[in-house]
Amino acid sequence: MFQATRRRLALWYTTITAILLLFFASGVYLYVRSTLIERVDDTLNHVVEVVRRSLVIELIDPHSEGGPLRVNIEASFRGNQATTEDDRIDIEWFSPTGELIWSTLEQPLDVPLHPNSNGETVRAGRWGSGGVGEWESGRGREDGKSGGDQEDREMRANKTLSSPPPSSTHPPIYPSPQNSLVLRQITQRIEVGHSVLGYLRVSHPWFEVTKPSREFFVDLALGIGAMVAAVGAIGWFLSGLAMEPVRESYQRLKQFTADASHELRSPIAVIQTNVQVALADPDPDPQSLLQHLRVVERLTRRLGRLVDDLLFLARQDSGIVQSRWRAIALDKLLQEVIEEQQTLSAEKGIQITLTVLPPNSIPAVSPSVFLDDQPDGRAAIALVPSQSPSDLWTLTADRDQLVRLFTNLVGNAVQYTPAQGQVSLELQRVGRVGGYALQVKVKDTGVGIPPDAIPHLFDRFYRVDPARSQTSNSGSGLGLAIAQAIVQNHQGQIQVESELNQGTTVTVTLPQREEGTG
Repeated sequence: MFQATRRRLALWYTTITAILLLFFASGVYLYVRSTLIERVDDTLNHVVEVVRRSLVIELIDPHSEGGPLRVNIEASFRGNQATTEDDRIDIEWFSPTGELIWSTLEQPLDVPLHPNSNGETVRAGRWGSGGVGEWESGRGREDGKSGGDQEDREMRANKTLSSPPPSSTHPPIYPSPQNSLVLRQITQRIEVGHSVLGYLRVSHPWFEVTKPSREFFVDLALGIGAMVAAVGAIGWFLSGLAMEPVRESYQRLKQFTADASHELRSPIAVIQTNVQVALADPDPDPQSLLQHLRVVERLTRRLGRLVDDLLFLARQDSGIVQSRWRAIALDKLLQEVIEEQQTLSAEKGIQITLTVLPPNSIPAVSPSVFLDDQPDGRAAIALVPSQSPSDLWTLTADRDQLVRLFTNLVGNAVQYTPAQGQVSLELQRVGRVGGYALQVKVKDTGVGIPPDAIPHLFDRFYRVDPARSQTSNSGSGLGLAIAQAIVQNHQGQIQVESELNQGTTVTVTLPQREEGTG
C-alpha cells in the first residue's frame, strides 16, 4: 500500500513538473525563434537602406529638366555578384512593371513580386551549386547567428554590394517540388515623388532561423528530459520522506489498536467467564456469587478507567479538548494529590514529602508536607506554613488535567516503590526564555527503569515488563502517555531519569502564563 502511494506521489511530482517545464520551454523556444526572425528582418531592412542610398537616379532625357527619372543599373549595382557563402544575401531589381532587370542570383526565383517591408517567408525553387541552391546545405554561419548587430549587418551588406558581376558557369537546375528552398524576403517599392522607379527585393536563407531553432529545440528537449528524470528521482526520494511519518503513524495505529483490543479483551473475557460460571450453578452459593460480583465490579472499574483514558487521548489527538484555564496555586494542588495517595502509601509504609524550594534554589524549611505513620497504621499529613509569597506558585492551567497529571506520577512512584521506601516532591520556580516556569520533581526509591526502556516510556500501552512484572499487572500502560499529553497541552516539558534499583525522577516544567491564555 505504501509503495503504491509512494509511486503515485512520485508520478504526480514528475508529471506536474514535466508540464510546467514544457510550458516554460515552449515560451522560451518561441521567444528565441521570434528573436532570430527579428534579427534576420533587421539585417534585410538594413541592406535595403544601404542599397537604396547607393542607387544612382538620373533623367531619362538629360536635356529635359523635370522629365521622367530612371535608375542607372550599371552605376547603381556595379561590382555585385553571387557568392558561394551559405548566409549570403541576394538582391533583385525589378522594373516598375514587375520585370526582373538585375539580380545576384544565377537563375530567377520562382516567386511572384509582392511588396512587403515587414518581411515574409516564401518557398522558392532550388538551383544548382554555386548559386541559391547551396543555401540548403545547412552549414550556416559558424556562430549560428543571423546578423542582428549593426556592425555585422553593415559588413554583410557591403559584402553583398561589393563583389564582381554574377557568374554563369554553373548550369541551372529548374525548380521542382523536391528541389526547393525557403527564403526570408523583403520587397520595397522605390519611388521619387509619385513616380515609381522600380522594386527592390532582398532575400536571406531561412535556415539562419531554422538551424539554430532546431539546435535549440534539441538542447531544450535533452535538458527537459534530464530535468524530468532528475525530478522523478527527487520525487521518489521526497515521496519516501513524506510517506515515512504516515508509515510510522500507521504502524503506531496498528500497534495501538492491537494493544487496546488486548486490554479490552482480557477483562471482558474474565467478566464473561465469571458471569457464565455464576449462571451455570443450579444451586448458587451466596458467598460464591458475591465473589463473582466483586470480580466483575473490579474489572468493570478497570474497563471504565481504560475507556476514560482512551477517550482522553483520542480527544487530545484530535484537538477537541476544551481546556478550562484559570489561576491555580500549584503548591496547594500538590498537597491535595498527596492527600489522595495516603491510603495506598500507608499500606506500604511509604513516606511522601513535598518540599518547596525558593527561586534561588536554596532548600527552604517550609512548606513541608510529609506522610508519617501513626499508631493506628494510618498516615497523617503535617504542614508547615510557607514563608514565600503565594503568587510565586500560581500559574494559569486546567486544574482537572494537572490533578490527573500529578496523580498519575505520584501513583506510579508509590506503586513501583518497595515497602518502607520514600517518594519526594520538589516544587521550584525557575527562569526560562520568555518568563518563569514552575518545576516539579517526583522522586522515588523504587526499582528503577532500564536505560533502553526510557525512550519508550511515553508510548501508549508500553510496560517495562522485565523489571516490573510483579507490580505492573494493574496498569494499562497509558499513564505516562496521558501525562505527556497534558504537559504538551500546557506547553511544558516532561523528562524521566532513572537508575536500576536506585529510583526514578520525573521532572515536569510548566510555564507561568497570564490568566486567560492557553
